[in-house]
Amino acid sequence: MSVIRTIMVLTLSASMLFSGSALAQERKTVVASFTIMADMARQVAGDALNVISIVPPGAEIHEYAPTPRDILKARQADLLLYNGMGLERWFERFYEGMNVPTAVLTEGIEPIGLEEGPYEGRPNPHAWMTPINGLIYIENIRKALVSLDPDQADTYNRNARAYSERLEHMDRELRTALTQIPDKQRILATCEGAFSYLTREYDFRERYLWAVNADQEGTPQQVRRLIDDLNADRVPVTFCESTVNDRAMKQVTSETGARYGGTLYVDSLTRAEGPVPDYETLLRYNAQQIKKGFDLE
Repeated sequence: MSVIRTIMVLTLSASMLFSGSALAQERKTVVASFTIMADMARQVAGDALNVISIVPPGAEIHEYAPTPRDILKARQADLLLYNGMGLERWFERFYEGMNVPTAVLTEGIEPIGLEEGPYEGRPNPHAWMTPINGLIYIENIRKALVSLDPDQADTYNRNARAYSERLEHMDRELRTALTQIPDKQRILATCEGAFSYLTREYDFRERYLWAVNADQEGTPQQVRRLIDDLNADRVPVTFCESTVNDRAMKQVTSETGARYGGTLYVDSLTRAEGPVPDYETLLRYNAQQIKKGFDLE
């Protein structure tokens, strides 16, 4: 009897495994350029789609070099999602020759221009750094998924609505937290100028070493200029981003007498066990780090 029972259990398990595998294969696949876009898409898609990120957690997005496996993933996708605004400078070469639909997720966002560096005059691409802009990303994702898979439109509409409500609450939460910082101190000093949308939304001024991640990072000229700016403004705290080297900012911090407030996250989520495994946590974590850095915890 025990042998028969064992065979039955194994047969049932194999059947369930095959059924689950078949279901996964039936779902369409969406490939996003990097982890933050992929997480947003997963929140809207739920279990109705497979969502994959090309750039892995922790990697630098601007100068990413796609692998042959990345190219294969994209060629097999039913939809490609990317930020646009020149963020994924490798994407046009990557996408060339692929017969796969794409959606640009920054469509409808009011851009902030880069004011210096090799990309001066182009839009600052880090538009997702405020939950208010996140709402536009969600809507663009929702429309793209409904167009791809209209049979699941109710699912995508429902998930997008719930996600948007959470981000609206997040905006109120961040506004309350960040506006506790006194107006005269509300200057955000970072390595990359990736916080322009956040500083515009919550009435900060912005100081940084370089405008956007590129070949020239932490040059003596950049360091000297930021030291002078922070001394003139008496900025009490500095930060740097997770995907770049913080050595230059720590030099600035040491020479100005400011505190080093630690790491902020912009271009990448962490793996599940890390501090920012999803977009909502990233926004909340950064706000908490900024508030703590200004000694308001």
